[in-house]
Amino acid sequence: MKKQIALALLSVCLSAESIAQDTKTRITFPGEEEIQFEPRSGEPVGAFQGTLLVPENRADPDSRKIPLTYVRFPATTENAGSPIVYLAGGPGGSGIRTARVRRFAMFMALRQYGDVIALDQRGTGASNDIPACRSSKVVPHTEPVSDDAYLRYNREALMECFSFWRENGVDIAGYNTRENALDLDALRQHFDAKKITLWGISYGSHLSLAALKYIEDSIDRIVIASAEGLNQTIKMPARTDRYFDRLQKAVDTQPAAKAAYPDIKAMIRRVHDKLEANPVMLQLQLRDGQQAEYLFARRDMQNIASALVSDPQRAGMLLSLYLAVDNDVYEPLAQLVARFIVPGDPIEFRGMPVATDIASGMTATRKLEIREQAKTALLKDYLNFTYHFDGLVPELDLGDEFRAKPTSDVPLLLLSGTLDGRTYIESQREAVSGLGNATLITVENAGHNLFMTSPDVQDAINRFMEGKPSVSDTITIELPDLAPQR
Repeated sequence: MKKQIALALLSVCLSAESIAQDTKTRITFPGEEEIQFEPRSGEPVGAFQGTLLVPENRADPDSRKIPLTYVRFPATTENAGSPIVYLAGGPGGSGIRTARVRRFAMFMALRQYGDVIALDQRGTGASNDIPACRSSKVVPHTEPVSDDAYLRYNREALMECFSFWRENGVDIAGYNTRENALDLDALRQHFDAKKITLWGISYGSHLSLAALKYIEDSIDRIVIASAEGLNQTIKMPARTDRYFDRLQKAVDTQPAAKAAYPDIKAMIRRVHDKLEANPVMLQLQLRDGQQAEYLFARRDMQNIASALVSDPQRAGMLLSLYLAVDNDVYEPLAQLVARFIVPGDPIEFRGMPVATDIASGMTATRKLEIREQAKTALLKDYLNFTYHFDGLVPELDLGDEFRAKPTSDVPLLLLSGTLDGRTYIESQREAVSGLGNATLITVENAGHNLFMTSPDVQDAINRFMEGKPSVSDTITIELPDLAPQR
């Protein structure tokens, strides 16, 4: 299905590409070079790669300059609108990699409205000059470790890494969403454009909403999906529980899945209780061919669940893992753990993602609500781990003024999936409730990564870009098979 959607999108954009190719590709901006962009699927396409330098920390007049690298796909129309800047999720995702791997067809389709820019935000992808930090802290992997001890290892590792970055000349206080938003205005000026259009997902939506606060007059319109509000970096555990209720309703529409998972939440609790009482020693076959033991605990299962609730397909995988453990079958779990964990390795951090999440933070009221909800919630408070770093580096925090909801009349389109387990549909509605010119479309059965789930999603974006009203406020896609796969 996804391949058919991608081919349909490509046929639209490729047929239009010849309209202005001879003239548009000759327009260049400072620091650009012409390249052949090679996506993972599809034919190479002519594009431009460029870099501009911006201050690492605008609060410091002596700040060093850091690179912002992008790939620009020229518009395929002579009457191009404002440049369209793609903002990847994460934080920490690469816009250039997204264009190459996941959403190439969408990048091509949007060229009918203007130049499309795959941006690597500061500290990410080709714009990253922050060294990765490998701390000295190692969480024991063959003996029980309490939650408090586990968090202590991670906090100590983080503080080591902040010292490491400072020693290496990195002003880590410059990696936050406000600086990211000001980078977008620098990019607009680089392109000599009056305004830019923002197109983003997840953290990219968080950045888009911040841009409405800091550079509103520079924004033409915004297209976002899976919105994360400015006070929603840390998710509410009770809303994760309600997501599992929505997942149960979806499961109940499929007889085989319903038979396997008659009560998802009860199964999850049983598994957590079992692992709390008796952690399991897994035998891991590592990628390098070595074998290692790993004591798998309840907390590990909650961390895995936090990573797999984003989309229905992943949720189906997660349910099958819980079912296996519920029946004392651990081989599927061992295979998954071996893909991502090397027992005995030190704790590592990437600078931009952790600093940016800490800077966005949460209000004191939200922190208290999360703490209370986590006492009984299925996944506790592991969905966004930087919750546990709150207050460790107070100078990074952007404050409650940053976290207040934006107000604006800039046209905005929000697409929200009903089975999104990371940015919940009710939270997304709250995030944009202060915007007076917002179009809200619900994508039934979609999860967090919904952009290429249906041609109707692209059609809704096209209509919005053309200033036309949406055909419907609901798009329905096919629910994947959630039953255990043999």
